[in-house]
Amino acid sequence: MKDKTVTIFGTANAKSGDAAYELAYETGKLLARAGFTIANGGYGGTMLAAAKGATEAGGETIGVTCSAFKGSKANEYVSREIVTESLDERLDTLIKLGQGYVVLPGGTGTLLELAKVWELKNKGFIKEDKPIILVGGFWKPLVDLIATEDPDSSRYIRPADGPEQVVELIVDY
Repeated sequence: MKDKTVTIFGTANAKSGDAAYELAYETGKLLARAGFTIANGGYGGTMLAAAKGATEAGGETIGVTCSAFKGSKANEYVSREIVTESLDERLDTLIKLGQGYVVLPGGTGTLLELAKVWELKNKGFIKEDKPIILVGGFWKPLVDLIATEDPDSSRYIRPADGPEQVVELIVDY
């Protein structure tokens, strides 16, 4: 992988001790140890956890924030902040930065991120061989449901049981 930046999508609602938070922390840490820069939305929850894990492992982090969120600021583990003006620009920037995409459990924001990167891959707008890795079983029912309508749609989706498998899948690309 030439540019070694991995974009991580996940919930802002996770707190220290939550399964999603710990999953993000460990994923960020192991990706940084493998030499990858972590890019994410730069705020709290899994964004903070992944950035903290990466930073504590000596890695670089990019937080793509949005000026439309008045009063919000990047978490303390972001080593480089990119400020965008809209949610669309923020997501486009995160997609452009990533040479692979790791999707953790999340809500509607994470669903939007997954849906956009997945559709761009399916329609050939992201031509490079950039994997979309879904961690754990959270998104499996959705992937299975979409596959009933479009069986070929999951060709870019790679499931991972945990952070170690995420790193293996990313390195294999």
